[in-house]
This record gives sequence, C-alpha cells and structure tokens, in this order.
Amino acid sequence: MLRIRTATRRDIPQILELIRALATYEKAPEQAVATAKDLARDGFSKAPKFRVLIAEWDGSPAGFALFFYHYSTWVGRPTLFLEDLFVRPEFRARGIGKAMLRQLAKIAIAENCGRFEWQVLDWNTPAIRFYDALGAKVLEGWLTMRVTGKALRNLAVRGDADNRDSTKRL
Repeated sequence: MLRIRTATRRDIPQILELIRALATYEKAPEQAVATAKDLARDGFSKAPKFRVLIAEWDGSPAGFALFFYHYSTWVGRPTLFLEDLFVRPEFRARGIGKAMLRQLAKIAIAENCGRFEWQVLDWNTPAIRFYDALGAKVLEGWLTMRVTGKALRNLAVRGDADNRDSTKRL
C-alpha cells in the first residue's frame, strides 16, 4: 500500500502541488512562490541543494519530505535537515509520516549524520505531539533567525560598506 521513493525531475509538478498544499495548511499560501524552474535548478541539477522523498499510497501521491544537509561543527558531522514534511489530510493516520521520518533517519545514519533536525510551528500541536512520541525533543532556548527580501539585500550592501569603512579606519 505504502511506497516511499526518491523524487525525480518528472515529479516536480507533484512536488509543487504538495508544497502549495503544505503552505495552505500552514496558513500562508501566498508565501509559496517557488516555481518548477526553481525546483529543477536547485534540486535536480548536477549539484542538487536538496532531495525529496515522495510517499505514495496505492499509487496515489500522499505526501513528501524535502531535506538537505548542513554541518555541525560541534559534532564534526553533517546534519540531515528536514525542511518540509507533509501528508495530505485524506492520507493521514495511516503511518505515512512515521514511515517517512524512519526513512529519513535511515538515510541520516547511512550518510554518517550526527543529527536529524527539523522545525515545527508552535501552534501545530498535533505535529508536536506526533514528533514527541517518536522521541524528538524541542530545542529550548534556540530561536530561528531569518533575513529575506529587502532586508537581505540591505545586509549584503551594508556589509560591504561596513567593511570598506573599517578598512579606511585602519
């Protein structure tokens, strides 16, 4: 009934649909602006920046997990970071989410990761309870910081200006 497989370039339209369904569930559909071109460039090129697992139930697309790696300097090994995990509402309560997390844990172990991490919205109590039951722990004291759009461009420009100014002072 359940099949979890690695996504291919042919899955891009389905991945986009699942991303938009996740954004709607998270009450932010207008923020899901990724395009097929973006996904092709960043996930299905010679140097992919992410990977995707697709969950199918009796051949129907039921969900996806998009993940990538960052590096833990403290552990001295990569961390598998789960960016998105989504199971369509009509396929929930069938063990699909748990199976996908187990598959990701297997990938993390096979690829010598020291950690497997993800984020969850603080209002998403069903997900928090689900993750807690699997042994995941909330990292107390850590806050996610983000710079986007104009603020990102300003930081980049100010950073160059700040460096030039500090060089002049030397």
